[in-house]
Amino acid sequence: MSKHQTPLELYQERIKDGALNPDPVQKAAVASLQRLYGELIKAHEDQPKNLFEKITGLVRRSKDAPKGVYMHGGVGRGKSMVMDMFYDCLPDDMHKTRIHFHAFMIDVHDYMHSRRKDESVNEDMDSALPALAERIAERSRILCFDEFHVTDVADAMILGRLFTALFELDVVVVATTNWEPDRLYEGGLQRERFLPFIQLLKDKLEIVHLDSPTDYRAQCLREEGTYFYPLGSETRRQANGVFNTLTDNMLPEEDEIEVKGRTIKVEATAKNVARFSFAQLCEQPHGAEDYLEIAKKYPTIFLEGVPKLGYDRRNEAKRLMILIDALYESGTKLVVTADAPPDKLYQGHDHGFEFQRTVSRLLEMQSAKYLEKSP
Repeated sequence: MSKHQTPLELYQERIKDGALNPDPVQKAAVASLQRLYGELIKAHEDQPKNLFEKITGLVRRSKDAPKGVYMHGGVGRGKSMVMDMFYDCLPDDMHKTRIHFHAFMIDVHDYMHSRRKDESVNEDMDSALPALAERIAERSRILCFDEFHVTDVADAMILGRLFTALFELDVVVVATTNWEPDRLYEGGLQRERFLPFIQLLKDKLEIVHLDSPTDYRAQCLREEGTYFYPLGSETRRQANGVFNTLTDNMLPEEDEIEVKGRTIKVEATAKNVARFSFAQLCEQPHGAEDYLEIAKKYPTIFLEGVPKLGYDRRNEAKRLMILIDALYESGTKLVVTADAPPDKLYQGHDHGFEFQRTVSRLLEMQSAKYLEKSP
């Protein structure tokens, strides 16, 4: 990428190189990012260049910060990819930050917690959030959020105040999400108090529906495969390759899922893809409710290290059947590493008939028709 390459030029270059296929819906989203890029570059170039200009303010300044971009659409449509191209094209001397929204909110809560613990600070949330916004704005004039979503009432109550303060400080926001603005925090507690924040997003960000007819994540799974056996180094290599492709080689993070006071650890997740071991999900006392919560949070799941199962492991086999039922009904995309093909996984007699449905579903979940369905 050349020093002054624009998002549109980079997108066209990748199509020319064969790294991407032409996609008119993606191109329309890139056009919105190209608009924002141009406005940011112009504002950056109009900034005071010397001490006299900085002190006197005698330089033409734009009246308002450029309007950000909010890209929503289904999983695997390329939202994160085009945002990353935009981010990479911005000059290094711009104060810019790209962060997963979940990680951003963890930082926000950590800040609020530290302020409450500091006995020398006597302030409520309404005072603390503008102070936090100033700290963020000092470091970042452009915030790029991946996987923007709101499911927690505490987050919902914080966001309106925090983002109002950020926008007043001319911070520009770009976000990718699966949710259109009006469906954010849908059905959430005290949602009526969240509605002004939704309107704020509509006012400050250009809303772009990136819903390409091509699901590039499903395409990857069709091409690379979703069921690998027998267990061993080659199987691990294949699974790692699929995970890296699905997540654009993003460094995975840990996460947790709370289900009625129980905590399910997620040891590796990135871009809404989560990896679990068979031992974790099927050797522990989990039930359908746990599996449904996992499926609700992650559209794509890896289940790794599935062994051959006999009568002595009938409890684990039963949990595997319940897990596959939950993922199948949710339309979850599933990548499996196992010690045998589906029809050879269970050799016991007591669940033999029931397990045939699991075999059928594991086979169907590898099909193009299943992979192309939206979860």
